[in-house]
Amino acid sequence: MSEEHRYDKAADVEVDRGHPAEADMPMPTDAPADAMGCHSGKDMAEAAKQAGNSELLDQFAKDYPQGPHDKPQSMCPAFGSLRVGLRMRRTATVLSGSACCVYGLTFVSHFYGARRSVGYVPFNSETLVTGKLFEDIRDSVHELADPEKYDAIVVTNLCVPTASGVPLRLLPDEINGVRIIGIDVPGFGVPTHAEAKDVLAGAMLAYARKEVEAGPVPAPVGGKDDRPTVTLVGEMFPADPMMIGAMLGPLGLTIGPTVPCREWREQYAALDCGAVAAIHPFYTASMREFKAAGKPIVGSAPVGVEGTHAWLKNIGDAFGLPEVQVGAAQNAFIPAIQGALAAAPIDGTITVSGYEGSELLVARLLIESGANVPYVGTAAPNTDWNKDDADWLISKGAKVKFRASLEDDCAAMEAVKPHLAIGTTPVVQKGKELGIPSLYYTNLVSARPLMGPAGAGSIAEVMNAAIAGKERLNHMREFFDGVGEGDAAGVWEGTPNVNERFRAANVRRMEKKAKAAKAEEMI
Repeated sequence: MSEEHRYDKAADVEVDRGHPAEADMPMPTDAPADAMGCHSGKDMAEAAKQAGNSELLDQFAKDYPQGPHDKPQSMCPAFGSLRVGLRMRRTATVLSGSACCVYGLTFVSHFYGARRSVGYVPFNSETLVTGKLFEDIRDSVHELADPEKYDAIVVTNLCVPTASGVPLRLLPDEINGVRIIGIDVPGFGVPTHAEAKDVLAGAMLAYARKEVEAGPVPAPVGGKDDRPTVTLVGEMFPADPMMIGAMLGPLGLTIGPTVPCREWREQYAALDCGAVAAIHPFYTASMREFKAAGKPIVGSAPVGVEGTHAWLKNIGDAFGLPEVQVGAAQNAFIPAIQGALAAAPIDGTITVSGYEGSELLVARLLIESGANVPYVGTAAPNTDWNKDDADWLISKGAKVKFRASLEDDCAAMEAVKPHLAIGTTPVVQKGKELGIPSLYYTNLVSARPLMGPAGAGSIAEVMNAAIAGKERLNHMREFFDGVGEGDAAGVWEGTPNVNERFRAANVRRMEKKAKAAKAEEMI
């Protein structure tokens, strides 16, 4: 037999072995056919634990606690981490997962404007079971690791490789000077795609922090500012960081990089800050790295009058600034915010829901604009960094629901019957079916400035226009009444074929099924 060719010492590392299965524990082959994916719940999670990933899943459960539902209700969570990697300069991305999952993820990433290729390491049952998949992944990163092209390569395990225990931790930390970042983003461990952004952002900060501890690192491309910096955490509308920077000016401060970062050396500058602003509150892994670096963290954001006043005060406290200086900064911007709110009032009842993590900030701005907001639902969890926002909203009469499910959001909308519903795609669809003007949160709300004077006047126009469109919406509902509903759903070249006998038989069948289910409940 010829000598084995090795790139590194990964083959010599001791591999963690899973615990033997209990006698009464079903083996993976006993799992139902529809249980192999992010919607598998306990089946895939149990398989991952048996494969040696118990510690990984325990950390996920701590960082991203599940809600009343244990299945993703938005797009595949891995899209969040994929998006972060694709937006970084000089960073290659490689996925390891089922072909259908990779196809969907690459399709969505290019739909949202990715302008680079996504690497894929395919597998079959044999390569998955024998460990050949890990060797193929290792070969692919060695082939990709060109320091002339890349600073880092991100390798992501999706559901099946994570459940099978493919050990990305055994990949080398760097190859030819190119950093190798291996992460697992299973749908059964990471609840939302927003939190998956934190999985990669936290992993990169952890890597960068070790580099900083080991010795000198490259300075930012634009040089280092003499003023202390505030690192911003969370993807925001491009104008928001600039507005926050303007508000920090009177305090003698400036903004640092925004996490997730756009290039590798920004990680060092992000860690070299005076304080961290958790604009989006669900970046738990990233916050852990900032805490390890000894950085204070400030929650909430400068939205509206009261939010801006409190946030500037908390930033001043984090830097130990005198009250006079903080007061001067507040006086410089709060009158402008008051003027913007007064010039663009919102008159109506609005329910707010979404999975971006900024829902509470938007609700605050709506209330200060004059709107009645009785319900705020967010797929994000309750954390230390959104507590002030939640308390403020509750004091204004809003019900705040963390880890809200689609059913929660729809039930609130149906109960309140607002003038306007803001939510995810299915919430918007349901709202329009009910004749309620509705706006898609991600594209029409979060894609607008929220901070400072710019944010105060930015959302009123679109809200008021949507509320005013109710009559037109009702006219459209009447015109399309019955189209595409029930057994007329789908694409028809002519008039849908209505079979009354089939309808009657189907009703009897459904009634019989409901009675059987009711009988089982009584046993």
